[in-house]
Amino acid sequence: MGIISWIILGLLAGAAAKILLPGRDPGGLVGTTLIGIAGAFIGGWAAAKFFDHPVSKHFYDGATWVSAIGGALVLLIAFRLLFGNSREHR
Repeated sequence: MGIISWIILGLLAGAAAKILLPGRDPGGLVGTTLIGIAGAFIGGWAAAKFFDHPVSKHFYDGATWVSAIGGALVLLIAFRLLFGNSREHR
């Protein structure tokens, strides 16, 4: 898969992570989108590194989607833990 495919996958993975983990995020829509893209890259790297399953072959591979959504969920949870809800601090 090329870089554009990973970005599209990241956008969709970020949306799926947001559906699975609803609530307010400190970064809003833009922050969640960037987290989704980064999560797709990190999830793909983790799957290839730790599970010995290269996910760069096909866009429609189930393992690719699971690793991208999982990476986005992990980053979204970490982002919420680190930065919390910025609206509460005012």
